[in-house]
Amino acid sequence: MDAKTQKSEMTRTAIVGAGIDLASAEGLEAITLQAVADRIGLSKSGVFSRIGSREALQKAVIEEYGRRFLADVFVPAMQQPKGLPRLDMIVQRWIVRMRDVEAKSGCIFSAGAFELDDREGELRDMLYAEVTRWRSALRRTVIQAVEAGHLQADLDADQFVGEISNLALGMIHDARFLRDTTSAERAKASWTRLLRSYRA
Repeated sequence: MDAKTQKSEMTRTAIVGAGIDLASAEGLEAITLQAVADRIGLSKSGVFSRIGSREALQKAVIEEYGRRFLADVFVPAMQQPKGLPRLDMIVQRWIVRMRDVEAKSGCIFSAGAFELDDREGELRDMLYAEVTRWRSALRRTVIQAVEAGHLQADLDADQFVGEISNLALGMIHDARFLRDTTSAERAKASWTRLLRSYRA
């Protein structure tokens, strides 16, 4: 990669990063080329030349947020054996990420879902795809834990994934809206009880 291409990639990364910051704080609809340009000291045309339209920028933000989320939560857990060790690490890392990242800056997955829940269009479709991709990966991990004999054989994987997701949404609500600094500890306690109820 030559220096010019490398600089262009770094600028694009900065643009998308600024978009994530903006979306986390104010919502996906707050993302505009001008708002992002102002944040990183570029012209609006400079942002456009590297990213394209406003919708392209919004999509790039959702995609990058999803990549960061999986990199923080899911990918490290793949080093654990299949089954309960892997599932437990995924949920524990999710709680830590919510405590250290989303509780401070906002969660694009949850806030974006409420923002776009009654709208149709490509932006909603992309967010939906990212969220369902993550939930599908979580569901596969749950099924692997059942197959390994770690969880009850008749466990309803969709029900379990829904309960884990509800735990996460509850934590974000309490951390962000109620400003409850103990939300992560309570989420961990809830996860321990939930896991105990489904163990083989």
